[in-house]
Amino acid sequence: MRAGLLLPVTLAVWGSLALAARSPYEQILHHSRIRGRHQGPNVCAVLKLIGTNRKYLPNCKLWYQRKICGKSTVIAYECCPGYEEVPGEKGCPAALPLANLYETLGIVGATTTQLYSASSNLSAEITGPGSYTIFAPTNEAWASLPAEMLDSLVSNVNIELLNALRYHMVNRRVLTDDLKHGTSLPSMYQNIDIQIHHYPNGIVTVNCARLLKADHHATNGVVHLIDKVISTTTNSILQIIEIEESLETLRAAVAAAGLNNLLESEGQFTLLAPTNEAFEKIPQETLNRILGDPEALKDLLSHHILKSAMCAEAIIAGLSVETLEGKMLEVGCSGDELTLNGRPIIANKDVIATNGVIHFVNELLIPDSAKTLLELGEESDVSTSIDLIRQAGLSSYLTGNERLTLLAPTNSFYKDHTASADRNLLLDHIVKEQLSSKYLYHGQKLETLSGKKLRVFVYRNNLCIENACIAAHDKRGRFGTLFTVDKILTPPVGTVMDVLKADDRFSTLVAAIQSAGLTETLNRPRSFTVFAPTNEAFQAMPQGELNKLMGNAKELANILKYHIGDEILVSGAVGAVVRLKSLQGDKLEVSTKNNVINVNKAPVAEADIMATNGVIYAVNTVLQPPAFRPNERGDEPVDPAMEIFRHASATSQISQRSARLAPVYSRLLARMKH
Repeated sequence: MRAGLLLPVTLAVWGSLALAARSPYEQILHHSRIRGRHQGPNVCAVLKLIGTNRKYLPNCKLWYQRKICGKSTVIAYECCPGYEEVPGEKGCPAALPLANLYETLGIVGATTTQLYSASSNLSAEITGPGSYTIFAPTNEAWASLPAEMLDSLVSNVNIELLNALRYHMVNRRVLTDDLKHGTSLPSMYQNIDIQIHHYPNGIVTVNCARLLKADHHATNGVVHLIDKVISTTTNSILQIIEIEESLETLRAAVAAAGLNNLLESEGQFTLLAPTNEAFEKIPQETLNRILGDPEALKDLLSHHILKSAMCAEAIIAGLSVETLEGKMLEVGCSGDELTLNGRPIIANKDVIATNGVIHFVNELLIPDSAKTLLELGEESDVSTSIDLIRQAGLSSYLTGNERLTLLAPTNSFYKDHTASADRNLLLDHIVKEQLSSKYLYHGQKLETLSGKKLRVFVYRNNLCIENACIAAHDKRGRFGTLFTVDKILTPPVGTVMDVLKADDRFSTLVAAIQSAGLTETLNRPRSFTVFAPTNEAFQAMPQGELNKLMGNAKELANILKYHIGDEILVSGAVGAVVRLKSLQGDKLEVSTKNNVINVNKAPVAEADIMATNGVIYAVNTVLQPPAFRPNERGDEPVDPAMEIFRHASATSQISQRSARLAPVYSRLLARMKH
């Protein structure tokens, strides 16, 4: 029985491993067969761009999206490579006849390549013995060549045309599983390399021409259909930059940044080459600053270099690619246009080099690492804060080379608050170091340009500096880092007691604290969260109850301790519910609903009044501790029997599930209560 169950599992695992071992192209071909099998044997389903003859083998994602570069497609069915239809029968049941390469060109529809092979006398070679691979351009590929280029080829068939055809050939049989990403194959024209790229989405390119139908076997080799006529390349990326007039500014920048060796070295890169026009679009002051700063310049150019070769034909949907600088770029397409970060700024694509591919771009991609704090702020959702800094005459701090961190409130904060260009307040928001939020730790002290010290609070769901919490990812510039925060921060100016005494709303509370002997406690260098009842809160109490409370120092202290949490909890750290232990021993429930902070379901009148040893929330209610529970009271001795009773009650549900233990448990419970 076990052996019978094991066999299907083993076969399933073996099938999964076999599928994973296939190349990406073979995987999408397999998926295409699955989608077409209801049409008959050896039928492949393809996605055809509406209004064109362009077809794509679909992967699972493409099949359901039905779009290529944002354009709609229709499903078409055709014979899979190597098969043909038989009149009167369903699907493509017959294998294509096995013939020599010359005849196979005609069988697969590459009749123009076949014709040119005959006129250049290449046919004699590809009909004889041997083993070759031909990357055969389709008839449409030949027809799309510029007229001058095509005329020069057909007018000199014995040299120009023959050499062009031999550049499309390899002197051995190469199948798709041999076409590895980033490899090169020596062509039969002076052994000049052909660049091969095999992408994860299943697309294979040959000098950036897309492989359309692969692995058409012949007696003396194999034919792969491609969508372009490929041309020889013997120049590195650097050499192309040096001879291209439209890249003159880039040429000087590459040399100044010390990247010449990289761009002529072996490898497979993609250079998003800014044209002279792209550099001219940048403000002259910004351009001069970057060109005069070798580190910023290197970051700028590294942001235009991708770590692998990316041909335009491989991009059929948006994807993230890593630059040499280590940042990500969003590369996509819209119809026939390539896009970078959603913008169609690529002017000329797929210029092949021996060590990669070049796409010319008409806009400069300036990374954050080459920008000033001012530039980072202007491009972010903190433009109001930047305007205030300008009005206060502090913008020089954001454009200099001093290492700083700007804590800038979001624009949305100022919709409900008055914007102030107070110089000292703004200096409180500029920290003297260039920080990274991921390295901040709880309790860390940060010094501002105003000389004040700010505390860091690390919570489970937020990272806050005083009362202001981080609202977006860091933006790290050349010398400064931008922290976007949710509000203006207020540095502490005294202890909890100092703050309460200075605010007339809390005069009754201050008197109560002094009467209860808690003044020294709230002056200590500890961490408190104080829910401070206002005078209004005390006045709302029945007069007799208030007099009784004020006349009993012990009970008053107990009530006041219930209003004091034993850690600092700013409003930005409050999620749905946070339970905060009080000095009295019971826990306070702090929650947020509709952007209103509540404590024990009572709304807070004002939050985040910062003190050097805590934070204060103004409340218009005197909070009452839960029902009297001696064992949980911090100021009463613990009764051991009642402690056992409490523990027993907590486990009663589990104990009562056992019929054997129920009587024993009931007797124990009765004794405890007695």
